[in-house]
Amino acid sequence: MTPSLAPFRHRAFTTYWFARVIWTLGTQIQVTAMGWQVYDIARARGDSIEQGALLLGFIGLAQFVPLLLLSLVGGQAADRFNRRSIVLAGLLVKLVLAAMLLATPGMVPDLAIASILVVAALTGLTNAFLPAASQAMFSNLVPRAELPQAIALMSLAFQGGAIAGPAIGGYLLLSGADVPYLVGAGLFAAAIGLVLATPPPAQEPAPAGRAWQMIKEGIVYVRDNKIVLGALSLDLAVVWLAGATALLPVFARDVLQADADALGWLRAATALGAGAVSIVLAVAPIRRRVGHWMFGSVAIFGLATIGFGLSRDIWLSVVCLAVAGAADMISVYVRSSLVQLATPDAMRGRVAAISFIFISASNEFGDFQSGVAARFLGPVTAVVAGGVGAILVAGLWMRLFRPLAAADRFEDATPPETDGEAEGRKRPEWQAP
Repeated sequence: MTPSLAPFRHRAFTTYWFARVIWTLGTQIQVTAMGWQVYDIARARGDSIEQGALLLGFIGLAQFVPLLLLSLVGGQAADRFNRRSIVLAGLLVKLVLAAMLLATPGMVPDLAIASILVVAALTGLTNAFLPAASQAMFSNLVPRAELPQAIALMSLAFQGGAIAGPAIGGYLLLSGADVPYLVGAGLFAAAIGLVLATPPPAQEPAPAGRAWQMIKEGIVYVRDNKIVLGALSLDLAVVWLAGATALLPVFARDVLQADADALGWLRAATALGAGAVSIVLAVAPIRRRVGHWMFGSVAIFGLATIGFGLSRDIWLSVVCLAVAGAADMISVYVRSSLVQLATPDAMRGRVAAISFIFISASNEFGDFQSGVAARFLGPVTAVVAGGVGAILVAGLWMRLFRPLAAADRFEDATPPETDGEAEGRKRPEWQAP
């Protein structure tokens, strides 16, 4: 059995892991401040709860549109160009956007909201390139045998930042919205330094071809691989229906009658549950019946979402969100491991981009859907209905994607070519004799 912390033996992985923690921390601090600032401005100028919720939905829509249009371009770029350079460029843009947000607290309400929406759109543009390059890059920082544990540890890096970020962001908001934006900018600068210190891994060159042809190859690969397609579409359907993140400012202020500090705890709760499960998975990874683990966790996620929607106590709400985060982490772990192991390295950037489109369609566009649903159904009904929908989707997908439901080991997803053809390829630095 591979030691649970084995990926940290590789200096490149360790450096990159800390960079991931830091830029996730900065992102979560910034996102928490953006949502609270927009909703607070809306309510202060006389907008109703439903109108404020819709504005929060527009933040998600602003991020999703450029991401949808350009993610496939970003995916083929990650396979064609140096992945570390793309990550560095993305973090530099995030630093500039954080600096732009520093000016919004002094603006008139309409201009401040418009400026935050512009930053959200530019963030979506950045996310069309950064995640695909980042995911494809870290997959080459460890040996293939250690990849499932590296995924769990990298998920832990994300969850660690996502746990601390919202709580810190909510606390910093008490001193004004400019403070979390300033802290976020500093964290992005630190992450840039760590990525610069990360030795670039060997990268298998993608076959020569036109950009559109490369994009088409990625789409066809996902379409024809039922395990990959089923895993990605399940996440899309479930989170699109049951995601409640965009509505947390509404619940914090007007459903639970709390403040910005409570919003930080609500946003951190999901990551807290996911982080705890990440630690367990890093020490004792799932090895059998991975399909059943995935679908079971989706059902628990739906039940926890229903509990959150019905709760009127802040700490019960925190517990429900933590359970939802824990269940979602199991699903993410299984999905990520299956997709990574099923994808040849030369196509990882494109598949990661398609994966991120699915994820963003569920997250950012799901935020818009949540805002619209809350506008017409009310926030509580929208969240409860979404939880019920997630449970129904899990049952339907088990019938539509039987190979995914029947998946036993992660190794079953390994593409045939990796055993033979890969022998003659250039070895990454960690495999050098």
